[in-house]
Amino acid sequence: MFDFKTTSKKMHIHSQNKLILIVLLSILSSCDQIKSDKMIVDIVLEADHILTMNNENDILTGSAIAIDDGIIVDIDTKETINKNYRAEINIAGEQRIIMPGLINGHSHAAMTLLRGIADDKKLIDWLNNYIFPLEQRFVSEEFVRVGTELACWEMIRGGTTTFVDMYFYPDIIAEVASRCGMRALVSSTVSDNQTPNAKNAQDALINGENFINRWKEKNSLITPIFGPHAIYSMNLEQLEQTRNLANNLSVPVSIHLSESQFESEFSTQNYGMTSIEALESINFFEGITIAAHVVWPNDKEIEILAKRNVGVVHNPTSNMKLSSGVAPISKMIEAGVLVGLGTDGAASNNDLDMWEEMRLASLLQKVTSMDPEVLPAIEVLKMATSNGAEIIGMKNEIGVIALGMKADIIQIAYDDVHHAPSYDIASHLVYVTDEQDVINVIIDGKLIMHQREFLTLDTKKIKEDVTSISNTIKETMNSNQ
Repeated sequence: MFDFKTTSKKMHIHSQNKLILIVLLSILSSCDQIKSDKMIVDIVLEADHILTMNNENDILTGSAIAIDDGIIVDIDTKETINKNYRAEINIAGEQRIIMPGLINGHSHAAMTLLRGIADDKKLIDWLNNYIFPLEQRFVSEEFVRVGTELACWEMIRGGTTTFVDMYFYPDIIAEVASRCGMRALVSSTVSDNQTPNAKNAQDALINGENFINRWKEKNSLITPIFGPHAIYSMNLEQLEQTRNLANNLSVPVSIHLSESQFESEFSTQNYGMTSIEALESINFFEGITIAAHVVWPNDKEIEILAKRNVGVVHNPTSNMKLSSGVAPISKMIEAGVLVGLGTDGAASNNDLDMWEEMRLASLLQKVTSMDPEVLPAIEVLKMATSNGAEIIGMKNEIGVIALGMKADIIQIAYDDVHHAPSYDIASHLVYVTDEQDVINVIIDGKLIMHQREFLTLDTKKIKEDVTSISNTIKETMNSNQ
């Protein structure tokens, strides 16, 4: 029998539920509409101050950056960015500074495993009697893998996002850098000496060409290049071959240049010219050239460097430790030479701290010129960022915080005791900040270190591997004594 009352009651309840459902859907739809007004991005990064490192050296306050698909898509006030964007990852910026990631223009990453092994030696003695023999004995693919992992760990911790490396087994270096999320120009080393992965210069050139063909345009983070060691480890014909091959493959070269008085004397005795003049005579500077050290250039050579747009990478700590000398950085800059910064390898530094390099670069020029106004803080910061990017041929991609640039960005905490008080942000970064102050690292739009926690590295495993290799080296060295 049909129960009208019961059915009517059920229908009434159903109608109520339907009405509630319609209201809820309407609310949800409104919420979706509100959400849809916000562009979804990968990361929103805030800061009290943003050092753009642009041509005007603009420093923004109370601002934020929106990052999506590896690119900086917006820069504005915190309020405007948070109004316009909804991020997968939001990073607050109270008592934080944002700046471009640091660019280490010259390193030998795997040599972290030789840190402190032959200290207090002259350059040529250090190379010929300690480093070269040790490398012949111990360097292997595993050695390079572990050493590069250790170096990437150290560099990321200090806010380095890009490095230019020169060492053996470049495929291993490229693989490790890519896996760690770091941007790198990886040199295939060329020397006429027998090395762990080449018999001579010709063998090294063949290996280098194959390496470049394997990695060119394979990975957005990795740029394969040639690394002719120095004018004293190769003859001019081999150096010319290297340059020609690099130009044919459209890749830069990285070379040790005018590093020591020994090099200047060697070149003069063998070629009747200084090393820079000798390289100029074979058109070696026709193409992107990353010249490490450049401690002993004369006025004529500085003119050549400026004319040929050679990028000089200053390595103050290594130059001091090996007593190579003090590079005339201010003089080169005044002449129009583009100068960046590098750490060199940990075997001659003994760390990979770019903040230390910035500080020493400025102080050395001041004391040698007896002029406290030379190489001010903002100029040194440019050396570590925008200048470094231009030297390696990436000025339109990294080194500056601007719309459309790749998101290689670091966030620095300035709430610790050594940052109080703070009157000049640029000055504070150069003369106070150290690698422990870096708190977040973003490379190619990906969060690599978050709140000092490493997201791409197994630091426990790296420690174990480093201990194993270093113990083997120690035991071998002790048994030979």
